[in-house]
Amino acid sequence: MDLDGVYRAEYGRCVATLVRLLGDINLAEEAVQDAFAVALEKWETLPPNPGAWIVTTARHRAVDRLRRESTREARHAQAMLLHHQAEPEEVGPVQDDQLRLIFTCCHPALAPDARTALTLRLLGGLEVPEIARAYLVPEATVAQRIVRAKKKIRDTAIPYRVPAAEELPDRLPPVLTVLYLMFNEGYAATSGPLIRTDLCAEAVRLARELAALMPDEPEVLGLLALLLLTEARRPARLGPDGELVRLGDQDRSLWNRALIAEGHELVRRCLRRNRPGPYQIQAAINAVHTDGAATDWSQVLALYDQLQVLAPTPVVALNRAVAVAEVHGPALALAALEGVELPGYHLLPATRADLLVRLGREAEAAAAYDEAIALAGNETERAFLEFRRSGLGG
Repeated sequence: MDLDGVYRAEYGRCVATLVRLLGDINLAEEAVQDAFAVALEKWETLPPNPGAWIVTTARHRAVDRLRRESTREARHAQAMLLHHQAEPEEVGPVQDDQLRLIFTCCHPALAPDARTALTLRLLGGLEVPEIARAYLVPEATVAQRIVRAKKKIRDTAIPYRVPAAEELPDRLPPVLTVLYLMFNEGYAATSGPLIRTDLCAEAVRLARELAALMPDEPEVLGLLALLLLTEARRPARLGPDGELVRLGDQDRSLWNRALIAEGHELVRRCLRRNRPGPYQIQAAINAVHTDGAATDWSQVLALYDQLQVLAPTPVVALNRAVAVAEVHGPALALAALEGVELPGYHLLPATRADLLVRLGREAEAAAAYDEAIALAGNETERAFLEFRRSGLGG
């Protein structure tokens, strides 16, 4: 692993630990960034525990910074650092720093779009341009959201803790959303390589922590099941040359059977509770995909019909159309996409292109592929679309 890999893997954990020690997100983030800058200069080989090295160095950099400050708040923060100086340097203690930070980032006092941007920045280590590409908004907008969220946390003294038991149900939905989005960014990155295993692993780990905290909450179990069943297919997503492999073409022997078994058991637990929700239904869809030698598309379509009632979003409509194509053919699927709008989302024109190819309408398909290629930010997906487009005229 190189320094960039350490940054991707350890940034969120280090920031969360420094937030606990400092009680200030801005100072924690600046200290961690300073520590990585020092690592760039000093590391010839990786230390045995890179995360602990970064935390220790960041703490020292923060102390140096605070010593140059003269405010009472700065002196108090320095006292906190010195008080914690004797703590072990392990990153990710038993009382999970990242779980505390995600509840802080997802506090109801913050705007929903700010919660997501702040969490992906602090816990996912994503840079502002990456977050902007993921949500199809200008970089300046994302930067403003993050700044405003940090200011709100500081000015209103939002606590850095996991909520009490009676608060958890009301605080849960935005946390589930952010974990879902974090995993998705790892599973299909908006730029660079297709897969970021560090983000996927961190989202799964945090979902496990949340399930341990709330074992009787069906949507928590549903989200964990969804992530496990999706993660189980990751080893087959890329071919030997790094090319994208679609679900129907994947070598199922490469799938992680232990994760599939765990995910299926979680889905069964959700079914016994009989309190369906969007994450549970998505988990059930993925359970169908991972059950047996081939997908039962009729079951998948029936589940998407249920999901569309609970979560009638354009993305659900798009995914449902894929199932319609498998069950009823491409003409009905194309009709189902009429009126679906997802500006800037490359998978909508890509799906239309595939349906048009199956209908023999190659000129229209070529135009749709061109649109999808122009929108695709990920190099692996763009290469796949270009390959599909190359087989058409025009």
